[in-house]
Amino acid sequence: MFENKERTDIAELGEFGLIKHLTEGFKIRHESSIKGVGDDAAVLNFKDKEVLISTDLLLEGIHFDLAYVPLMHLGFKAVQVNLSDIYAMNGIATQITVSIGISSKFPLEAVEEIYKGIDLACNKFNIDLIGGDTSTSKQGLVISVTSIGYAEKKDVVYRNGAQEGDLLCVSGDLGGAYVGLQILEREKQIFLENPNIQPDLEGKDYIIERQLKPEGRRDIVDLLAQMEIVPTSMIDVSDGLASEIMHICQQSEKGCTIYEEKIPIDPMTYETARELGLDPTVCALNGGEDYELLFTIKQDDYTKLKNDVDISIIGHITDKNSGCKMISKSSVVHELKAQGWNAFKL
Repeated sequence: MFENKERTDIAELGEFGLIKHLTEGFKIRHESSIKGVGDDAAVLNFKDKEVLISTDLLLEGIHFDLAYVPLMHLGFKAVQVNLSDIYAMNGIATQITVSIGISSKFPLEAVEEIYKGIDLACNKFNIDLIGGDTSTSKQGLVISVTSIGYAEKKDVVYRNGAQEGDLLCVSGDLGGAYVGLQILEREKQIFLENPNIQPDLEGKDYIIERQLKPEGRRDIVDLLAQMEIVPTSMIDVSDGLASEIMHICQQSEKGCTIYEEKIPIDPMTYETARELGLDPTVCALNGGEDYELLFTIKQDDYTKLKNDVDISIIGHITDKNSGCKMISKSSVVHELKAQGWNAFKL
């Protein structure tokens, strides 16, 4: 958790004093942000754009464990997981609101760490913090982020637009966040059994960062625009590749075929999964929290992105009656099943 010899009781500031203290250093970057923090409501003006809005709720003990999640990383991640939903609509995120519920165990200095992470995310992704709320919480730490963005009407991409014959593409690599989480959980259990043993995370930097500090793929939205590609459907990979593929197929009323050998898995993810007795492909299919973009494109657009090393073509869309299938490396056909994160299965 947070360790600091200096401890300021939040009650000393009061609600409005706390909000002012935490947000007065945040900059306004966008012309669409007419009024940010400091009044009864924010004022935005997007002119002739389509406005995109998404909200995520993060709960201590459900979505994060403060035994190994640094508060600054938590603030950063809370923002970026929300921005990822805007990018998944092929949009540009511009503003966020942040609401936070804090238990009495948190001093002001701990909350400042969270907002340092939020500020880092705002700087990296060019975002304005325009409002939010604070409250006491008896259930542990609660963070709710709402992201706001825009896109031209012709550029907005939904989950339901995939057509038969479209190519199924994914950015980056998959499974790293889940395998990183397994390493953190393992080290937590070792520490609980013997607090004198220091965590052994050497050589696992990439997958640990994939879990603690993932980054939404705004760059892929920009890249597709440069290539003059508007995907036919798109979603971010938050609950596992299989789950997201099935969302696209169900909402588009289509089937798909993907190929195991085409699923992008980083060597560190692959090797660490094997060390832990896990199947790397299962980690990629069902792990979640990678926050890559999964999208479909028309076959005519293939030549535009075929040489991009950060985008993998993993399969294609089929008719609905064909179902969702995966062809294994040994050419065995498997039915694709969604076994990733379920928000109500605890």
